[in-house]
Amino acid sequence: MQIFGVDIGGSGIKGAPVDLERGDLAQERHKVLTPRPATPDGVADGVREVVRHFDWRGPVGVTFPGVVTGGTTVRTAANVDKAWIGVDAAALLSERLDGLPVTVLNDADAAGVAEMRGGAGRGRTGTVIMLTFGTGIGSALFTDGHLVPNTELGHLELHGHDAEKRASTKAKEDHDLSWEHWARRVQKYLTHVEMLFSPELFIIGGGISRKAHKFLPLIEGVRAQMIPAELRNNAGIVGAAMAASAAGAAPVLAVAESTEGWAEPEGLA
Repeated sequence: MQIFGVDIGGSGIKGAPVDLERGDLAQERHKVLTPRPATPDGVADGVREVVRHFDWRGPVGVTFPGVVTGGTTVRTAANVDKAWIGVDAAALLSERLDGLPVTVLNDADAAGVAEMRGGAGRGRTGTVIMLTFGTGIGSALFTDGHLVPNTELGHLELHGHDAEKRASTKAKEDHDLSWEHWARRVQKYLTHVEMLFSPELFIIGGGISRKAHKFLPLIEGVRAQMIPAELRNNAGIVGAAMAASAAGAAPVLAVAESTEGWAEPEGLA
């Protein structure tokens, strides 16, 4: 079974059909630049361009870089235009996609769901935190596989600023930080999150995860295990498709609840 997933990011909008049985992209993803300003209409046009690239005619799951309640309404918009706040994103995108059924959820939550079902977090219990480093820092919190949605831990205060202003990939690029300097910032952030939640595992995602070997070994003093995401920057697309399936846009995939199969994470069912 395939469902289409779209990942809206601060710099790009990317999507592809997802093979739910494999938990991975069924075709190579297509990407367009996120418009500036990233208004609802502009972003919706970008989503339409990505979906139409594949001539897709079925359900669509979409991630959003902010708090989304009930799979529809945007509550925060840190890295896109503030005009998104209060928008029924599912209705807007469905209208722009000629009535296709659309499910919307927080971007890091989507990535976390994908990693917990078929990636680095598969079969893990206890407290697991997925962190996505990109334009900002997204977070997904799980306890025994149950998702606590919309945590937005990238906005925790760190030295008087939102943590993502100091420790995101964008901060590294904007300030031309060395891997060592940036790793120290990430270390301070992780120890702060660890103090608050005491996770057994940090899953490090976002595009930077493919270079995890350059910074994870430099991080000290974090007791939790730290591992890179397996689905890398495709996790949001995969998780969006899983959310669309779980929301009833298509039949939910029946799987065994064990480490040998996939189980629907609570919070999406």
